Amino acid sequence: MAEQKKGKISRVAGPVVTAEGISPRMYDVVLVSNLKLMGEVIKLVGNKVVIQVYEDTSGIRPGEEVVDTGAPLQVELGPGLLSSVYDGVQRPLPVLREKQGDFVSRGVTAPGLDKSKKWIFTPTAKKGDSLQGGAIIGEVPEGNIVHKVLLPPNIRGTVKSISSGSFTVEDVIGELDTGHKIKMTQSWPVRQARPYVDKLLPDIPLVTGQRVLDMLFPLAKGGTAAIPGGFGTGKTVTSQQLSKWSDAQIVVYVGCGERGNEMTEVLTTFPELEDPKSGKPLMGRTVLVANTSNMPVAAREASVYTGITIAEYYRDMGYDVSLMADSTSRWAEAMREISSRLEEMPGEEGYPAYLASRLSEFYERCGRVTTNSGKIGSISVIGAVSPSGGDFSEPVTQNTLRIVKVFWALDSKLRERRHFPAVNWLTSYSLYSPMLEEWYSKNVAEDWSALRLWAMETLQKESELQEIVQLVGSDALPEEQRLTLEVARMIREFFLQQSAYHPVDTYSPLRRQYEYMSAIRKYSELAKKAVSLEVPIDKLVALPSRVSLGKLKFEETIDKDIKNVTAAMEKEFSALGV
Repeated sequence: MAEQKKGKISRVAGPVVTAEGISPRMYDVVLVSNLKLMGEVIKLVGNKVVIQVYEDTSGIRPGEEVVDTGAPLQVELGPGLLSSVYDGVQRPLPVLREKQGDFVSRGVTAPGLDKSKKWIFTPTAKKGDSLQGGAIIGEVPEGNIVHKVLLPPNIRGTVKSISSGSFTVEDVIGELDTGHKIKMTQSWPVRQARPYVDKLLPDIPLVTGQRVLDMLFPLAKGGTAAIPGGFGTGKTVTSQQLSKWSDAQIVVYVGCGERGNEMTEVLTTFPELEDPKSGKPLMGRTVLVANTSNMPVAAREASVYTGITIAEYYRDMGYDVSLMADSTSRWAEAMREISSRLEEMPGEEGYPAYLASRLSEFYERCGRVTTNSGKIGSISVIGAVSPSGGDFSEPVTQNTLRIVKVFWALDSKLRERRHFPAVNWLTSYSLYSPMLEEWYSKNVAEDWSALRLWAMETLQKESELQEIVQLVGSDALPEEQRLTLEVARMIREFFLQQSAYHPVDTYSPLRRQYEYMSAIRKYSELAKKAVSLEVPIDKLVALPSRVSLGKLKFEETIDKDIKNVTAAMEKEFSALGV
């Protein structure tokens, strides 16, 4: 660390403090006042330094001391990240609680990693190996995965010595010919993206087990998605479902400015949830960054960078990481508050003019890449957006939509009808669908894309017919159109509705999704023939197999039952002369 220089506070405006007498670089971390509050340099004007402080500045006065640490805001990376709960600047909250109790005092800090815990290190590199930055040098069992110990990206050299055994993260486990001492821990500036070799095409889906997302609006590994929705539409539950069921090995959950009770739910349920892949607790592959709405606003701005840097570290090991940012609206509000205190020229609705570039900078750090260690890893970013009053035309939602490729629009009207997940199938979209068609046809079924297209067209036709129904009623429609409404209702109620709290319905594998939707399409095709033979619609709706199809998703033997119900359906239609 560089030599520390001292200056004095000249002005205090909430979390924004102006100091004189030091000459730091942009984004250097400084310690403010006698309480040693952590802050970050965000503006340099002549001999004045503007600092955003990550803690409450009540009682701070001009004339108090400011110390420049000479280093930017960094996170500690190494074994021990998984199962951790951090605040926005990587202070471990359980450790602070042990020191202080439930209410943490200002100026209290603790290292991001436990420096006393020992880890069993097994080297994969050996003496004489020539290593590039980011190379894997060994392995450590951690949580539900194998933690691959990496050489820092900016270090290279030949291995002079390396040891195996039980070490803390601070112990020296080897040495390079350059004199660099190898440790299991490394630091990285949060605002700087970690390097990689090559970015790959997003042509593999992130399987979520949520039917409306996988079938209609798929997300690719390394892709970006936005979940905008008004209050109570299910953003947090959807994020939690994706954390539990998506086929990513690591989950980084950033609660950015959310209410404390929502983060409490995450903190209490995640340790109890079972990881479906390993049978161990879900927290064993999760890192939580909790920055609730009652915490200082400046740290909220840093929390998403802390989360994405941790995600990049696990990506560099060759893992698929999914990052939930809940919610980017609160992050943007923090930027707006800091910007107004800096007296910057406001943009639309008071947000800073650089809102779009900051959002782009954040989402740009996701992707599926070839890492410096030669492995393939990915970061998929799902950002929840909380537009005021559910207004999707506000700046954060609109700027997010310009960047992301998947839009899962949560609808308050669907919530009122108790339709969950409340994803509106008419306004949502996925731009990854064409790139993922080949994967689905090879790994699930050749006609997956055709089935998806049929479902979307049916729902679209229903939307067009609803306008007529509201005027004259469904009885005035021709039989074919009444059938379209019935089939669309089956798609909505049987397939798209999914209970997050039901032990069977909470997760639906791709093959099951395909067979379930195929059974609905089979009913549609047979019913069309029946209608052409003038069989009444009411008779078709009352068929036992159609009723059974609706109950299937809650049955433990659903995979076998779909085939039985389809066979029964064919017999019933055969009895009707089809």
